[in-house]
Amino acid sequence: MNLESFKANPKTAYLAQAYEKLVKQENETSSLVRQNPSLAEMAEHELVSIRDQKKVLELEMESIVKINVLEEEKPKEVVMEVRAGAGGVEAALFAGELLGMYRKYAETRGWSTKIVDQSPTDIGGFKEVSLEIRGSGVYDDLRFETGVHRVQRVPDTEKSGRIHTSTASVAIMPIRQKTTIEINPADLEIEFSRAGGKGGQNVNKVESAVRIIHKPSGIAVRSTAERSQSANRELALSILTAKLEAIDQEQKIKKFASERNVQIGTGDRSEKIRTYNFLQDRVTDHRIKQSWHNLPFILSGKIEPIIEALRQPRN
Repeated sequence: MNLESFKANPKTAYLAQAYEKLVKQENETSSLVRQNPSLAEMAEHELVSIRDQKKVLELEMESIVKINVLEEEKPKEVVMEVRAGAGGVEAALFAGELLGMYRKYAETRGWSTKIVDQSPTDIGGFKEVSLEIRGSGVYDDLRFETGVHRVQRVPDTEKSGRIHTSTASVAIMPIRQKTTIEINPADLEIEFSRAGGKGGQNVNKVESAVRIIHKPSGIAVRSTAERSQSANRELALSILTAKLEAIDQEQKIKKFASERNVQIGTGDRSEKIRTYNFLQDRVTDHRIKQSWHNLPFILSGKIEPIIEALRQPRN
C-alpha cells in the first residue's frame, strides 16, 4: 500500500493520518512485547484490534480512490444538438424552446453553456443548433434526453383553433477525455469561412468558422463558437469524434440488447421519447409512462423531477 499517495489525496488524507497513528501504536506495542515477552498474551488482543482497524481504513481509502477515478473518467462536457423536425415553423419555435429549457436547467446546475453553431429562422427558433455544455454530472443528468420530443398545441397564428403536432430531435453526445475512435486525417475535408453574425470585426473579416466533413460517414460538423480558426478546428474535431462514438455506441446497443423493454432508451434520436401537451398542461415521458403538469414551469428549466425519474433503476 502506498500510504504517501493516500496522504497526498485530500479525500483520503484524514484516513491516512489515522492509519499512520495505528501503525505507530502497532510498532510501539510490538517493541514492548520484544522487551518484555511476558506481556505477549496481553498485547496480542490489542495487536489484533489495531490490525483490524488498519484493514478497515485501507479498504475505505482504496474504495474512495476507485470512486474518484470513476468520477474523473465520467464526461464533464457534452454537445447537445437540437433539430426542428416535422411541423415547419412550429417545429423551429419548439426547438428554440427546448434549447432555452436546457440552458436554464444548466444554469441552475452551475454548468456553462456555449452555442457552437446555429441555423436560426427569421421568425425565431432554430432549424438546428449545437450547444456545448460543461460541468460536473452533465452527462449523467442529460444522457436520457436523446430522442424525438413532440409538442401538441394551438399556434398563435392558427385562427381556427386547430391543434398542431410538431417535433424536434435532441441528441446528447459526451466529449470524453479518452476515446477508442481513431480518425484518419486523410478522411477529413476541412473548409473555412467567416462566422457571420454578432461578435465584432474579427468574426466578420476573418475566416474563423470551421466545417469538417468526415468522408467515410458523410458527417459534417461546423464550429463558429471560438474566435480563432485553430480553436474552432479543435472543437469541431472533438464534436466529430463524439458523433462517431455515439453512432458506434448506438450500433452496439442495438446489436446486443436482447430485452429492449427493460431499457429507458437506446439513445437513438429517431425514438419518440416525450410529448409536451399544452392543452392538457402536461409533459409525458413515454419510456417510463410518467407525466408531470405545469408546462410553463418545466419549460423554464425546472426539469429536475423528470431527470430524477429517468435516473431511477428499473426492472
